[in-house]
Amino acid sequence: MIRCKWEDGNDALLRHVTVDTLVLKEDKILLIKRTGKLLEGGKWGLLGGFVERDENLKEAVAREVLEESGYKVKNIRLLTVRDNPDRPKEDRQNISFVFLCEALEKVGESDWEVDDQKWFSFTEIPSEELIAFDHYKNIELYKKYLKESLVLPILS
Repeated sequence: MIRCKWEDGNDALLRHVTVDTLVLKEDKILLIKRTGKLLEGGKWGLLGGFVERDENLKEAVAREVLEESGYKVKNIRLLTVRDNPDRPKEDRQNISFVFLCEALEKVGESDWEVDDQKWFSFTEIPSEELIAFDHYKNIELYKKYLKESLVLPILS
């Protein structure tokens, strides 16, 4: 949680804003293995992280994907927003904007947050207990979007 002091002197606890991204290429999804130093370390996850000051959501997506995988991306689209204050395995109450994008060329390497990265077909996705946070639900929502031709963004 972010502690903030308002102009009237009152304190407030605010929620963080993050992006999570399904990076797609040729009917596959890129997942990263989170380093052991991070919350949910050792598990596979979507690419993403905190939105920085003076950065919009699409800029955050492009930056986080580049930092964590070395890929440039295009066609960034909003899939859904995860705003449940009781999101699993997360005590900071992040509000996550979940995006889809297409991978372009690889121009760099993963940063320190990533131990491995791998392209998975949608029939080879690791089991839910091997995937960080609620990222598995986002992958399942994307599969439902494809199957049922849902309109984006999908908001519940």
